[in-house]
Amino acid sequence: MIVYLICYMVSYFLALRGYYYLSGLALLVAAVWLYISDYRRSGNLIHLRGLFSLFWVGGQGLSCMKLSYLQVDWAGMTWFCLALAYAGFWLVFEVLSRLYGTGYDSHSRFRSFSGNARPVFHMIFMLTMASLSAFIMEAVILGYIPLFLRGVPHAYSEFHLTGVHYITVSCVLVPSLTVLYFHMERSTSEWRLVLVIVMTLVSLAIPILCVSRFQFLFAMLLAAATYISLQKTFNPLYLVGLFVVMVPVYLILTVARSHDVSYLNGIFEMKYAKMPIFITQPYMYIANNYDNFNCMVEALPGHSFGLKGLFPLWALTGLKFFFPQLINFPVYVDKKELTTLTMFYDAYYDFGWGGVFIFSCALGFVAYLLTIKLREMRNPMGYLLYAQMGIYFILSFFTTWFSNTTTWFYLIVTGMMAVYYGVAEHWQRR
Repeated sequence: MIVYLICYMVSYFLALRGYYYLSGLALLVAAVWLYISDYRRSGNLIHLRGLFSLFWVGGQGLSCMKLSYLQVDWAGMTWFCLALAYAGFWLVFEVLSRLYGTGYDSHSRFRSFSGNARPVFHMIFMLTMASLSAFIMEAVILGYIPLFLRGVPHAYSEFHLTGVHYITVSCVLVPSLTVLYFHMERSTSEWRLVLVIVMTLVSLAIPILCVSRFQFLFAMLLAAATYISLQKTFNPLYLVGLFVVMVPVYLILTVARSHDVSYLNGIFEMKYAKMPIFITQPYMYIANNYDNFNCMVEALPGHSFGLKGLFPLWALTGLKFFFPQLINFPVYVDKKELTTLTMFYDAYYDFGWGGVFIFSCALGFVAYLLTIKLREMRNPMGYLLYAQMGIYFILSFFTTWFSNTTTWFYLIVTGMMAVYYGVAEHWQRR
């Protein structure tokens, strides 16, 4: 933590003087140091605090480099809140580790997880069929499939039926279930093997047909995180292989969404106009979110006191249709096309810097519990939950995960599958 605080202060003062590259570099060094520290102590490649450190602090470092004309000097409150978001998380995790242990020993005494694969097979089949049925319903009612449209950059945004689309995108959980199934399956049933592979391919085809780059990448990253959580050792070269698979699909979907280079460069407004788009696009998808946070801090006239953060409740209960004022809050961004936000956007929107701190402490508490319980989990859905949290921390710079209805839908589905697995195991033992 001392290294982080020193690097943060250095970054802040360098930014004040306009040395943006050095300001960003200081935070990137801190992010790598923090991640390596947790990895060396735990041996866990996806240690939750390590992931949050690397991507939250590292994302801020990239943003501090200010490679786009859209990016401006941040307000002092923005700097304070971004530091507070990390400090609360780190402190709660650290205090609990010193009081109740780190869980590192249990990680080193790895016990291969095993269980009944049949309930997982049922989940793969049921979830894929539900997602496919919902997708077909949307395609029939809306009258199109986004992949086959041309010249419509926002086709996916319009491909949405209220309530139904949550089921459509639940397909992203299937590849992770497949990882669990192959880890647990000990039989030689060829028809199940073929069916699982087919269901997995269908689940990956749905985001492609929707032209949803994010859902496709989320599914792949979630499966990778689930696989890593099950292993005692992991060869990082596997991540290179995953990258080789993901990048071509990402580029194809970008073209399919009619997002050509000139269109994207016009939005991103990079200072160096000749920067390759494969660098510009991921940079802006990471960096601009911190600037959107700053935009909100400077423009917000008053706090919403929990109403904005409770959007999933208003959405899942249908209250938003009867009381539209519950969701009638403007979103402050520096450019209308760049609408992604950080994980802590709504926390500040609701309660200011106090909301950011309390929320970060709560996340640190949950991360600690999942980390120390990782090797004790007997229900395979626990590994899926751990992987989901890992992805949310990896993409902490991207959106307000825990005031996002889709996130809670995934968590609810995961909980239902955990109950189903527990009941199936109970009846098998009787």
